[in-house]
Formats: sequence, C-alpha cells, structure tokens
Amino acid sequence: MAGGESLRQIRERLGLTLRDVEGASSRLAEKYGNPDYLISLSRLSDIETKGVTPSLYKLYSFSAIYRRDFRELLGLYGIDLQKSAGDSDVVSIPKTHAFTDQGSNELVEVPIRLDPGFDARTTSAVGRMIVKWGTVPLTALWQFRQREYTYGYIGTEDLTMYPLLLPGSFVQIDESLRKIAEGPWRSEYERPIYFLETRDGFVCSWCELNGQMLAVRPHPMSPARTQMFRHGSEVEVLGQVVGIAMRLGGWESNGNGLHGKG
Repeated sequence: MAGGESLRQIRERLGLTLRDVEGASSRLAEKYGNPDYLISLSRLSDIETKGVTPSLYKLYSFSAIYRRDFRELLGLYGIDLQKSAGDSDVVSIPKTHAFTDQGSNELVEVPIRLDPGFDARTTSAVGRMIVKWGTVPLTALWQFRQREYTYGYIGTEDLTMYPLLLPGSFVQIDESLRKIAEGPWRSEYERPIYFLETRDGFVCSWCELNGQMLAVRPHPMSPARTQMFRHGSEVEVLGQVVGIAMRLGGWESNGNGLHGKG
C-alpha cells in the first residue's frame, strides 16, 4: 500500500480533492479519446487505500495532474528505469540489431578537467589523467553532439566479422558515412565496416558495391558466406562503424560458434 499512500500524501499536499482528480483525469481522457486515463472516485479510493496498482494510463494521469515525473511515480511501485540497461543481460540476443539510447535527466559524473600533459595520441591510464570530475545532467551534454550516431549490438550468434568483431560487441555507427568506400586497403583494420539493414534483419560487415548490387563480405576466417543484395531495395546502409566496445576474453566454443562464459 506504500504507493497508494504516497499518492494520497502528494494529493493532499497539493490541496486537491478526490473530485478534483477525477475531473482533471476526465479531461485528459476526453483530450486523448481514451477512457483509460479516467480515474473515477471509487478507483482513486481503491488506489489510495486498498493497494490497487494503477494502470499505465492512470499513472500518467497522476503524473500530469500532480506535476510529478512519471519515473518518480513508477518508483513508488518499485520500478526503477535506471536499472533497465543493467537488467537487459537477462537474455542473450541471438541476432544483430540496432537500438536507441533513451533520453534522461539523470545526473552523471564526467571529467571536466584533464591533466595538461594528456596526449590523445598515446595510450595512457585515463583515470590518472582526470584532474577534476563534475556532475551534469545527461540532457546538458546534447549540445556538444556534432554527429548523428546510431548504436548497434552484434548478436551472440553472429560470426560475420569474427575474429575482428566478436559476438556480443557494441558498435557506434556514423549515419553520415553511408557511401561505400572503395579500396585498396593496406590492412583489414583500414577497411571500413558498415552496419546494414536487410529484409531479414541487421548485419555488420565489409561491403563492395558493383552497379546496383551490394556484396556483403564477411571476414575470411568467419564461417559466414558472402551475401548479395540489390542496393536500395533489398538492403539499406545505416552508416559506417566508427567505434567498437567488446569483451576480449571469456569466450569459448560450443560447437556452433562462440558464447560468453558465466
């Protein structure tokens, strides 16, 4: 009953009656053409005194009427959205896919002053080069974004670019770099990797464009085969991979590919 009791206390501090809440929620229901936003007198009483959990629509009504952040009200019922990223490890996603980063007002600690001797060209212990940390809201960092980036995840069963990209890797994709570059390349590390969307899903690989046909080339050591698609109609180039985060150890073969230990 803690959630309902907290909602009652918020209402009373605002000086709102049960009928005030019912009337306001009725206007929201009329505005959106959805009766689920309505919080009737009897339902409001049950929520506040009998431990009834409000639906998402009614919780939204509470958020709008009480001027409280929706995430705060979710927290009254034990749901912490900040844990969702960490909780995503409950399932191993077999296919490569794209995902978006949800905006947040969460405060984070970021480096705001580096040692003058810091040289980005050389390898160093970054933690030792940070002179001062500061707390800023994530939304405040938006103004410093200079490019449009998408983030992708390499499925645990996707060996297309193995061993250059291990399954389970996260990749940063520059959406402004969609044109397939031509070689020659002095090494496999110079050859650009692209993140593509096909009718069957996503794939991350090298590419070659010959007229209207796009060849998706896996790494030579990969068991995957080259695929051919009609450029524009059968495959879309989302962008070029410009950043990679992957675990280098803790992998073992299960006969069908690689998977993480533990």
